[in-house]
Amino acid sequence: MLEVAILGFLKEEPMHGYELKQRLASLTGHFRPVSDGALYPAIARLEAQKFVVKHEESGENGIIKRVLTLTPEGESRLLNLLREPTDLDISDRNKFFTILAFLRYLSPVEQCTVLQRRLDFLEKGKSFFSEKGRPVHFAQETDPFRKGMLLIAKETSRVEKQWLRETISKLKP
Repeated sequence: MLEVAILGFLKEEPMHGYELKQRLASLTGHFRPVSDGALYPAIARLEAQKFVVKHEESGENGIIKRVLTLTPEGESRLLNLLREPTDLDISDRNKFFTILAFLRYLSPVEQCTVLQRRLDFLEKGKSFFSEKGRPVHFAQETDPFRKGMLLIAKETSRVEKQWLRETISKLKP
């Protein structure tokens, strides 16, 4: 998802690495901070693949800034990643939220397709816990902390499914 986030933010506007890191932190930092050891090698890979280019600009006090710009190839890559997220990108809430942050760049029909995949996944109703191969549901759970996890997940899922249905309905022609 780091690739999607980098390309997505650079589609919004060119920026230098530090600014990009701040944007990434605002998107993912609360649950998955991005270290320099992950960010700068990812940028280097995107440069090597010709998805981004780096150029120098004068900054404040004459300091040279290296600014990253999305290339047409990079935009194409971003759109493909958004159109065809993996099953893990759809099922993992944090990864899906990264997709969602940039979904506006797709057509309404493509947006509906991605949102419908997420809704289909949520409709399956997975549980965090199982016993003898069977899912443990909220009413069956006796541990108060696990019960809390299940309650929070159930309500979050309910609200998300409602939003997905409403949004899909609005986007459909």
